[in-house]
Amino acid sequence: MIKKLLSIMMIVAMMAVLAVGCAKTEEPAATSVETPAETAETPTEAPAPVEAVILKLAETHPADYPTTLGDYEFARLVEEKTEGRVKIEVFPAAQLGEEKDVIEQVQIGAIDLTRTSIAPLTEFSPSLNVLQLPYIYRDADHMWSVLNSEIGENFLKSVESANFVGLGWFDPGQRNFYNSQKEIKSLADLKGLKFRVMQSELMMDMVAALGASPTPLPYGEVYSAIQTGIIDGAENNWPSYDTSSHYEVAKYYTIDGHVRVPEIIIASSIAMQKISAEDLAIMKEAAKEAQAFQIEKWNAKEVESREKVEAAGSIITELTPEAKAEFAAAMEPVYEKYAAEYTDLIKQVQAVK
Repeated sequence: MIKKLLSIMMIVAMMAVLAVGCAKTEEPAATSVETPAETAETPTEAPAPVEAVILKLAETHPADYPTTLGDYEFARLVEEKTEGRVKIEVFPAAQLGEEKDVIEQVQIGAIDLTRTSIAPLTEFSPSLNVLQLPYIYRDADHMWSVLNSEIGENFLKSVESANFVGLGWFDPGQRNFYNSQKEIKSLADLKGLKFRVMQSELMMDMVAALGASPTPLPYGEVYSAIQTGIIDGAENNWPSYDTSSHYEVAKYYTIDGHVRVPEIIIASSIAMQKISAEDLAIMKEAAKEAQAFQIEKWNAKEVESREKVEAAGSIITELTPEAKAEFAAAMEPVYEKYAAEYTDLIKQVQAVK
């Protein structure tokens, strides 16, 4: 009986060992089955967004002025074309300072960009004087043919030695004479009249060469100076004649187009180190596209201003081609003084069709 019991116990123990063995051999098969979570690919992280370069552009004109509207269009195009890599903030109405101070700040990189007349830049690039010589352009189309040619591109590059990057050109409008005394139809009519001019030696010499008396005055004093007879008149473009209310005290406006002083968008070469060469090229392209927009706004403003002053009683006189040729011929001493070394360049400009 005991033997039989031992035999049964041995059989049970052997079966238990076999059961454990089977469990061990089956375990790897169970753990080798892949679950959906294990077969799914690890999701790729989205690349971090590129941080935009923010540039500040200083503008002296108010926000609704045609030139400032051109600045805003330029900024919009830059952001669009760089896909947000470069953004430009426009500060109008001299928020960042007056023109001369701003130019100095751009030169040292404290301000990134500005829109300015070329007049104050001539001290850094004397050849720019050629672009503001009296009567050098036949008309607006001639000026734009010059500025958008290789000649204009070379003028943009001429400021590079002074730590600026020339990006593009804007329309300045033509400057004309206006006075409180009489119509001006010929050179003789200018004799003895006193005209306010910018504090520019070239402008003073131009007025003197025409037989009138130049009087440099701050712009804000012109209205009262005409009103009180200190001066007889001034010279400026249509929008300025209108918005300054000078037409109220000087009703005779003569279209002679003595100068067109191009506006230029310049950047600090220090600031431009923040962006790639590709984006700098895009900024130049955007400046050229914004030019057409600014010209459109400028032309519309000129029409609006002319209609306004004519309705108010201004007498508009346009010089005949013969009279304008007489005015231009009187500029020989001015050309000799300011551009004698650029005779060939002047000829190139005048020859542009």
